[in-house]
Amino acid sequence: MSDVQAVDDLMGELDFSPTALKSKYLEERDKRIREEGNDQYTEVTAEFSHYVDDPYAEAVEREPLFDEVEVAIIGGGFGGLLVGARLREAGFEDIRVIEKASDFGGTWYWNRYPGAQCDVEAYCYFPLLEELGYMPKHKYSFAPEIFEHSKRIARHYDLDKNACMQTCVTELKWDDSIDRWIIKTDRGDAMKAKYVAMANGPLNRPKLPGIPGINKFKGFTFHTSRWNYAYTGGDASGNLTGLKDKRVGIIGTGATAIQCIPHLGESAEQLFVFQRTPSSIDVRNNSETDQQWAESLQPGWQKERMENFNALVSGADRDVDMVSDGWTEIIRNLTGIVAKQASKSLGRRLTKAERAHLMELTDYKKMNQIRERAEAIVNDPQTAEALKPWYRQFCKRPCFHDEYLQTYNRDNVTLVDTNGKGVERLTENGVVANGKEYELDCLIFATGFEVATSYTRRAGYDIIGKHGQTLSDHWADGLRTLHGLHSHGFPNCFFIGITQGANTVNLPHALDEQANQLAYILSEARARDASTIEASAEAEQQYLDEIKRLANIGQRFYSECTPGYYNGEGTSGNSGGFFSNMYGGGSIRFFKLLESWRSDGDLKGLELK
Repeated sequence: MSDVQAVDDLMGELDFSPTALKSKYLEERDKRIREEGNDQYTEVTAEFSHYVDDPYAEAVEREPLFDEVEVAIIGGGFGGLLVGARLREAGFEDIRVIEKASDFGGTWYWNRYPGAQCDVEAYCYFPLLEELGYMPKHKYSFAPEIFEHSKRIARHYDLDKNACMQTCVTELKWDDSIDRWIIKTDRGDAMKAKYVAMANGPLNRPKLPGIPGINKFKGFTFHTSRWNYAYTGGDASGNLTGLKDKRVGIIGTGATAIQCIPHLGESAEQLFVFQRTPSSIDVRNNSETDQQWAESLQPGWQKERMENFNALVSGADRDVDMVSDGWTEIIRNLTGIVAKQASKSLGRRLTKAERAHLMELTDYKKMNQIRERAEAIVNDPQTAEALKPWYRQFCKRPCFHDEYLQTYNRDNVTLVDTNGKGVERLTENGVVANGKEYELDCLIFATGFEVATSYTRRAGYDIIGKHGQTLSDHWADGLRTLHGLHSHGFPNCFFIGITQGANTVNLPHALDEQANQLAYILSEARARDASTIEASAEAEQQYLDEIKRLANIGQRFYSECTPGYYNGEGTSGNSGGFFSNMYGGGSIRFFKLLESWRSDGDLKGLELK
């Protein structure tokens, strides 16, 4: 019997052809691949810089700062907030957050588009719920509540007291003579810091499509991360009355568009959705928080719940599914329950090949359900067909929504499917797609954020370490870190986010693990009266070797995926994509690695002076 025959026998007769489906997936992938890869997008600089202006607050003047702090945290999103919180708990008082926005919140400061909400259960996604004694109002919270919670964290831990808002770092340079970082900003600051935590966020720099004529369109335009309510009217809950007599176009059908398109369709006179690749849309089934359940929770509940969720979405099996939603249902059926049942039926563990084959067949079945859902909800057969995603479940981040597909049943909403090609060009009056011009009053870019560009480009400045070495040079051939946190030649500088750390569905969980790691390291440095902390060259290389050894995990999977930011727009499999610089052993293993490292107590791989 072949490696996969046993699985085929267990699955029984299928109502689809796996060979035909795979061929269809590859055909759809091929028509979307573009040679320029990520270069198909336009950087928001020069004449496009207004797309990153802050539409939510007026500029506030202040005098430049030339003082010194013990810890500077660059970024006021969840990463920066968690670092600040865990350092406060560890006894660090002299902390300053530097943030380009006018308030805390990170992505939840910028993303105020109508319908914005978290797609991970709020009881897991919201940081520090127990510490603050707060309970989200819904299972999946909306953006205003998440933004308010971000500010609540800042107030609770006094991170707002010494913060520098509306401040962009322009240079970060190590001064060997005083063992301090000099932080220069667009406010004329030249402040000093003993430690710097880089919490810039993984998705913080908007990108635009490199469409011919992008500057020709004379109508109103904005990016979804800078939603202009002065033009659209309404607020985050919708009611966009300013669009009642407007012909509106939106480019992009990813996670952001899925959430705002129902509100656009409800309010605009006409809405044209320009689609290159449809998203996978499953049931959301949001609900208000059960207060009786909330009151029954015992101390430690959030950590337990996050770990249960992370285990299930990482492919492990658990007797209890605490979250029980679309995420856990998908992955348990792909890797957990189905594999467990197959092993029981066979009376042995599945081989690697059998497990992969089982996952593939189960994935096909699930995506058939997703396509059938589109067909069942959307009235027009041609539109329903265009909304069907032809790729494996995790080629793109799965979406969940209960109003998106229904929006296409509105008479004023038109899906302009470009059959994988994207729009052709912009004119003074609108958008040309499939050889037809669509005249518009307003064009909205739901085109996401830079992912595969260099770290320093996304940060907006370079980092100059010991002996004048720049981070861009040190990382010229790819990221080089120890545990994703430290880089040799850049003492007392720590990277918070996805730089060679763990890949998790619930990013705040990973950020909290990093924040705890950093709090431990700085506490140990204080106890040992150390002035600097730096990864050794040997430790950095050893970790890089481990990253490379694990990098082939998922390589073939992503190479067969439709183009997107997960796989570097389809040009290089997983290389250059969102997951390419993460720890390939998975989040459970990575978190245990950090825990074990702390338990050893000898700060292996770090040089303290």
